[in-house]
Amino acid sequence: MNHQYDVLIIGSGLSGLTVALHLAADKKVAVLSKKALLDGASNWAQGGIAAVLDSQDSHDEHIADTLVAGAGLCDSDATRHIVEQGRSAIDWLIELGVPFTPDQGAELGFHLTREGGHSQRRIIHAADATGHLVQLTLEQQVRAHRNITLLEYHSGVELITSRILAGGGAPSTGQPARCLGAYVYDERADRVHTILASRVVLATGGAGKVYLHTSNPDTSTGDGIAMAWRAGCRVANMEFMQFHPTCMFHPQAKSFLISEAVRGEGGVLRLPASAGAQAGERFMQWHDDRLELAPRDVVARAIDFEIKKRGLTHVDLDISHRPAEFIRAHFPTIHARCLEFGIDMTREPIPVVPAMHFTCGGVVVDMNGRTDIPGLYAVGETAYTGLHGANRLASNSLLECLVIGRSAAHDIDAQPDPDPLPGQVPDWDESRARDSSEAVLVTHAWDEVRRLMSNYVGIVRTQKRLGRARQRISLLDQEIESYYQEHRVTSDLLECRNLIQVAALVVAAALSRKESRGLHYCQDFPWTLPRALPTVMTPEEGFR
Repeated sequence: MNHQYDVLIIGSGLSGLTVALHLAADKKVAVLSKKALLDGASNWAQGGIAAVLDSQDSHDEHIADTLVAGAGLCDSDATRHIVEQGRSAIDWLIELGVPFTPDQGAELGFHLTREGGHSQRRIIHAADATGHLVQLTLEQQVRAHRNITLLEYHSGVELITSRILAGGGAPSTGQPARCLGAYVYDERADRVHTILASRVVLATGGAGKVYLHTSNPDTSTGDGIAMAWRAGCRVANMEFMQFHPTCMFHPQAKSFLISEAVRGEGGVLRLPASAGAQAGERFMQWHDDRLELAPRDVVARAIDFEIKKRGLTHVDLDISHRPAEFIRAHFPTIHARCLEFGIDMTREPIPVVPAMHFTCGGVVVDMNGRTDIPGLYAVGETAYTGLHGANRLASNSLLECLVIGRSAAHDIDAQPDPDPLPGQVPDWDESRARDSSEAVLVTHAWDEVRRLMSNYVGIVRTQKRLGRARQRISLLDQEIESYYQEHRVTSDLLECRNLIQVAALVVAAALSRKESRGLHYCQDFPWTLPRALPTVMTPEEGFR
């Protein structure tokens, strides 16, 4: 049975909900959430949103900071467009009632913090749980809106394009004429639905789970990037996977991020007790003059270097020299979480390691979120706008979600309704599929690809390691694709298939870049070329 909406949004993070709320006044909107609405990466964002909100700051300074962090690969026009829309995006959130941390002495009335790579205090935040409180506010609006249908525990399987009307079956690669909707897996009912829509928006987030250690939630498996690639969209800059320098190192602290703002408010990185005679020594001065406020790629490489050089398991992040009441007021979530693991950050350092954090590349889009396929949009971490270049500046990601999400909604509103479909879209055909009797293949492939990526495609890379990763990932791709064609879909199978395809894109992009730039550091090419060019791949070329 077909379900029909004006707009189908696949993903329920900040970018997806922004699109939905800007369209719902006069459009029938469906929002898919892979799990519960608040299980995505936006809900986990701690630091805040970067925007020019004070007269001591300027758009030009924010742009300059972004371009420096992006190591020459940011699109300057895209950067200016997004930065200049920052104030109006924040005003919208304030109007919705987001409880940003107040500061009566500030021009706007809200506290602004500073993070690595920023020359000014420009990060507006809600204590240290900005993403959660923003998402809670938007969730209330979405659940209450009569024109928004929220479909939790629903995942995208494949995009439906007009090519399918000619032959039926699941879509294959190739440039389609138009996006018509998507096949969607309903986890609770264990079946695939057909959802048609005049416009489809991919807002599925990034691909952090392609690595073994990540700050991302379990839902971050690159679904939108893989679906768009299979449908015929270009992707760009997939080699630039940002590792956050400071995730808590503790066997029970799965994916818990220690915000950039801890360093912004004076936290310093020190060698741990296991470093022997140099225990407690600050080390960032050996790597960069900006110390702990250097961009994330610099800090992550410095920590990685010290860990490997000295045979350490972690380093320490220490803010215990600040007053205890200051720490509890500014970092209540982090403080409480650390206490759960027996760490009092007001009195002792926090053990930290780098972990995969943000996908800087993605589906190629314009400033309205339009992809190569008419009727298909991509927003948020799924998309490549050109803002992040070779390294994302801290807290620019939520800004991008808001600005491009709103632009996409306005563009959708301005478009005339498409012509009626020339034929009937077939339902998902699983008549020849069988239930899995070897789910262990999926489990093994899932585990293997993440270990391969962590060991061979991490913070520091070599051509030899990348080549090994490409060979094995190619075999895994063949195995899982064969399995997918023969068996009924499950959540694990869909995620594993998408994860492997995104891993192949990351490796192919990394192999093609014959230099070191930003987040991509290759020991075989330690230099930076004079001309910065993005890595753009098309499905017709395949995985190079």
